[in-house]
Amino acid sequence: MIVNGVHFPVIQVLETPRGTPEYEEKRAALLQAFWEPVPKGYYLPADIIRDPPKDVSGIPSTCGILTPEEIAITENYDCTGLAQAIATKKYTAVAVATAFSKRAIICHQLTCCLSQWFMDSAVKQAKALDDYFEANGHTIGPLHGVPISLKDHIPIAGTYSSQGCFGSILKNEKDCQMIRILRDLGAVFYCKTNQPQSTMHLETDSHWGQVLNPFNIHLSAGGSTGGEAALVAMYGSPMGVGTDVGGSVRAPSAFCGIYGFKSTTSTLPMKSFTATIPPAELNIPCSAGPMCRSLRDVDLFMKLILSVKPYLEDPRIVPIPWTGLQTPTTRKLRVGIITNDGFIDPQPPVKRAIAWVKQTLSDSKYESIVEIKDFKPFAAEEAWSKVRRMYWPDGAKATIKAIEATGEPIHPLSAWAWKDAEHLGVQDTFSLLKERAERDEFRLQFAENWERQDVDVVIGPAFVGPAPQHETAFYWTYTSLYNLVDYPACVFPTPIKVGTKEEYDENYTPLSEECAQVRRLWKEGNFEDAAIGLQIIAKRHHDNELVGALKVLQQALGLP
Repeated sequence: MIVNGVHFPVIQVLETPRGTPEYEEKRAALLQAFWEPVPKGYYLPADIIRDPPKDVSGIPSTCGILTPEEIAITENYDCTGLAQAIATKKYTAVAVATAFSKRAIICHQLTCCLSQWFMDSAVKQAKALDDYFEANGHTIGPLHGVPISLKDHIPIAGTYSSQGCFGSILKNEKDCQMIRILRDLGAVFYCKTNQPQSTMHLETDSHWGQVLNPFNIHLSAGGSTGGEAALVAMYGSPMGVGTDVGGSVRAPSAFCGIYGFKSTTSTLPMKSFTATIPPAELNIPCSAGPMCRSLRDVDLFMKLILSVKPYLEDPRIVPIPWTGLQTPTTRKLRVGIITNDGFIDPQPPVKRAIAWVKQTLSDSKYESIVEIKDFKPFAAEEAWSKVRRMYWPDGAKATIKAIEATGEPIHPLSAWAWKDAEHLGVQDTFSLLKERAERDEFRLQFAENWERQDVDVVIGPAFVGPAPQHETAFYWTYTSLYNLVDYPACVFPTPIKVGTKEEYDENYTPLSEECAQVRRLWKEGNFEDAAIGLQIIAKRHHDNELVGALKVLQQALGLP
């Protein structure tokens, strides 16, 4: 990466749009400050940065920077297992913090996944935990010594946060509620991760650079929590925390082959997650969730956060007790299968993954636990039209002003995200009330349609295809629909990967102009070996039932 004539050891495949000379000078200084505390011994060889392979996922464990123990710490445990290993004194918190900090900075050089890296403070925090354990004979809490990575906009005391543009960067003087809870549980914080300009699209490209998919650097890692997804997928983090207002947890998780859970809004604490309230919150509230590599880690995160009763501090949170994997099942699970949403037909490997799920769960040996049905989402095209307007009740004016104030250029997918709303300008009170009523009426119709189809959960695509080529993540229809109706959803990994020369069916007929565009993108790109994740959805506030359903399906689908 070259910024303002300065070389930084980070792989980039596309040139980041350039801003004014003043902006580029400030951006270079920001990147220089990032690299100052990084030991030279953690730098990858220059030839890897200069001429990288397409798949960089194996480099952290083979580059020689990590010790055998550090490779074992980072690769052999999920979050639950790592907490157990520390609690039984197999590893010290310092050893674990060191291992993940080192691996994270290696991952950053390969994918541009980080926005901040603070190994020194992480090791200091871990040392205090080790000292406490030694003096008292027990851990601080169930996450004692476990490193947790966080999306850039989530405030941690003593670090910086932003809303995806240079002008929004600010110093955080104190932890937000979620971080205080995690810190009290014993978690260690060592890095923050890259997010897109405006945090409102599915390509993570910011003043830090563009995040690359670790399995094919010519493809996107997704957004807006793309840095987290790339880091977790490369074992640079045992668990990350992201946010989702249109697919921001789920799409990156699907692109990178990990779990990503979007809770129903007002389930998890999000107090002070951003310095200012995004305009989208007027119509489409954001929700938070974990990104990790095992189903039990999804359950662990939800159980631990909700166990401290965060609703006592923030009355906006709905006080639903967490049962998760222990949620009882009293009858056969009714699973709807989405082949397409009636608006955009998924690209071939996603259709193959859906067919795999349907065929697997239709096996007679599972007939006592699951009933499979075809499911068609209600009015997906209408929902896409609504949500693209509802995200920007101010016509994106505040976001555009914040970006341009420092001379930062507007990136292509930022402009794409607000294209349908920009010309409407700032809406008045009557228009906002009308839009809210429109949203609520759609939610009622969606719920009625779901009930008529008589399912408990549905499984379908998380995106129109696998990870897209950079700057082509245009259609979030399979995720944003569930933000509009506020249903919980979880992406899970599948064994399906993109094969060579996969083609559309010869009888394919596009469902819409957008559907035809998705096919053109497929024909123009090379997606070989990309991961395919799918999405399972439940009704609003049925987060427990969603995770309980995954438990029922876990063995059949071979889920980690």
